[in-house]
Amino acid sequence: MGETPVRIAGKDVVLEGRERMVAGSTKGVVVTHPHPLYGGNMDNQVVRQIADTFYKNGFSTLRFNFRGTGEGTGNFDDGAGEQDDVHAALDYFRGRNITALFLAGYSFGAWVNAHAVDAGASVDGHIMVSPPVNFLAFDDVQDLSRTGLIVTGEYDDIAPADQIRHMIELSDANPDLRVLAGCDHFYAAGALDRLGQCIHTYLNL
Repeated sequence: MGETPVRIAGKDVVLEGRERMVAGSTKGVVVTHPHPLYGGNMDNQVVRQIADTFYKNGFSTLRFNFRGTGEGTGNFDDGAGEQDDVHAALDYFRGRNITALFLAGYSFGAWVNAHAVDAGASVDGHIMVSPPVNFLAFDDVQDLSRTGLIVTGEYDDIAPADQIRHMIELSDANPDLRVLAGCDHFYAAGALDRLGQCIHTYLNL
């Protein structure tokens, strides 16, 4: 089944999204994208790989553009409004009969998601891909208990593995951290496949 364009009513904004539904499944994932001021949007190859991997594992998928990106309304809001966007996307997907709801994000999207979950967004699982700990502050994120998997690259200078380990150590959680050899922040073709395998393994534990 292909993706279907959707519009998501947010807090004072309308967001552009793409959903792909698995018939009969009540499992779903919302996937968020990199920093829009640096060209990030829902069509990013890493975002697509995350969504595709979840779909192949029986999850309906929703990827969407943050406010002010693509055909969505509003303007970039330094992460605050983008957290509202995450809540709106989660609420929208729950309305699509999704009862087991995951959240996954890449780079800036991972940062937004982490803050949304820490502030009480209700999800059954949370994955971060290259959370930008060397670019944006994660110090105020206290709750990683729903974060099951974090993936980064050996040469990712925006999401260095040692800083991610430190973030994990400061929390009470124990997410699985996977460091992809030879990979930087942008996941060239071969690394995309390995990222997909990490997510597949996590979903089938």
